[in-house]
Order: sequence, then structure tokens, then C-alpha cells
Amino acid sequence: MKLGIVYAGQGSQKVGMGQDFYEKYDTFKTTIDSATDTVKPVTEMNVAELSFNGPEEQLSQTRYTQPAMVAFAIGVTKLLHEKGIKADYTCGLSLGEYSALYEAGVLDEDTILDLIAKRGKYMSEAANDHVVKMCAVLGADRETVKEACEFANEFYHNENIVQPANYNCPGQIVISGDALAVDKASTFLKDAGAKRILPLKLSGPFHTSLMKPAGDKLAKEFESIDFKEANSKVVFNCLGKEKTNDDTVAELLEKQVQSSVYLEDSIKYMVDEGVDTIIEVGPGKAISKFINKTVDNVKVYSIDTVDDFENTVKELLA
Repeated sequence: MKLGIVYAGQGSQKVGMGQDFYEKYDTFKTTIDSATDTVKPVTEMNVAELSFNGPEEQLSQTRYTQPAMVAFAIGVTKLLHEKGIKADYTCGLSLGEYSALYEAGVLDEDTILDLIAKRGKYMSEAANDHVVKMCAVLGADRETVKEACEFANEFYHNENIVQPANYNCPGQIVISGDALAVDKASTFLKDAGAKRILPLKLSGPFHTSLMKPAGDKLAKEFESIDFKEANSKVVFNCLGKEKTNDDTVAELLEKQVQSSVYLEDSIKYMVDEGVDTIIEVGPGKAISKFINKTVDNVKVYSIDTVDDFENTVKELLA
């Protein structure tokens, strides 16, 4: 077996996430409680309280979603490691990339949670003076989506912008940016034969050039961080493959927040490298659906609950 672990991103959060783990496993409970201590100076949030009880509207705000999701992922990863389950390859969708870096030993728990608290804050601030929108485009190819974005940007003389944000799987691409430009691109795509355009519940123009202020602030944070050598192979969002010696993790994370996420390419890359089993870690099963639409002949597990975790471990260690 060659194992890939893929971490869910923002948008998968839900009230109640992790509560069953918290009540059953001391390792998970300690992780969540420690996360609160780490992120509270920046976010003033109690990770357990907000994750388990909401309100959903607050949990869905970028500055709160990000620490809650990463704390969940770190807790589950520790439990997998305790069972001797370690990734050969790992990646994550946007925010999930930080959890992948924890899995691979590139960054420690406290460093990641401190970074994520600041990342959520910086991303929220970057979007504050824009009316923004993100939409999932179903049933259009990459070239058509790029063409639609270019059309909208030219229409608004680049004063309102839209860009492809996530390449999730064949037939699903997310576009992001100023609401006017997103709507203009959406009209173009409908006329070009896209099946559906679905607005997403996300609070910023993520993975576009509008996030450059957040990228610049993160770059300053990265200057004082010691990125360790990875002990799993990390597939990076903005490359869709492993990094070369020409790239640094800091540069790729700075770029990631303002560039397209190539999840589809990342999954294909892992499978081309021999991965035959993939675990999705995170609330919901969105990534598993993307994986199944992207590749064949891969065993996919999703860990959202304690039952999921125990069943996955039982099968993998059988």
C-alpha cells in the first residue's frame, strides 16, 4: 500500500465537528485545548466551544474557521500516527496544505496554529474593502473558465477582477474575486454551456490577486520560521506536484494564498507516483467526491467522525 493523506479546506467546517473525538481521545482533547491557548491572543476564540456549539455564522468566518479546521486536522493526524499510519504523500485543499505540512513534520503544532490564526486574520482584512464572491462552475473546461475570467476582467478594465481559484476535479472549477466580475464571468460561462454556477459560502476572494496584502504579511511571518525537511512527500497547491530545490516552502505558501489551487492535478500526481489508498481528513466528504471524479482504482477513506476513524484504522491495519 502507498498512502496519500489529503486535508479538507475552508468550506467543509460544520458545528459539532470533532466533538466525538474530543470526548473519546485524550490526545485529541489536549490538541484542541492547546490550540485555544495558541490562537486566543489573535482570535479571542475558544476552539472547542466554537467548533462544537457554534454559532455556525461565526464558525464560518475566515478568522475562526481556519484555526478550528487545522486543530481538528492536527488532532486526527496525531491519532493516525499513534496507530502507525503515516502518509507517503500528503496535500491539502488551500488551508488544508498547512495540515499536510504538520503531517510531514515541516512545521510543528504551535507554529502552524499561530500562523493559521494570523493567516485567517490577514485574509479577512484583505477582503474587507471589496464586495466579493466565489462560485463553483460545473461542466466547463479550464480554457473556457480562463476565457470567461479574461473577458470579465477586460470588461471592467481590471478594476474588478475574477480569477480561477480552485481546480477541484474534472468539471468543477471555482472562480473568485470582485462580485461584479464574478457575475460577468458567470454569465459568459452560462452562455458557453456551463451546466451550473453555484455561489459558495466563503467570506473572501481567496486565491486571487486581491489576497496579495495577506500574502505580503504572511511572507514577513515566514522570515522567522524554521521549515524542517519533510518526512512525507508534500504535493503543493500552486504546483500540483512536489516542489523542486528552486522553491522554498515559504515562497509557495505566500504564493498559495493569491494563486490557483490545483487539487485535481495534485491527486493525479500522487496516483501517478503510485498512491493507491487515500485518506481524506476533515469534516464532510467533499474531497473524497473530488478524488473519485479525478482518478480510478484508488481506495478512498474519509475521516469526519470517530466511527470513520476506527473503521479506517481497522481496514488499513487488517
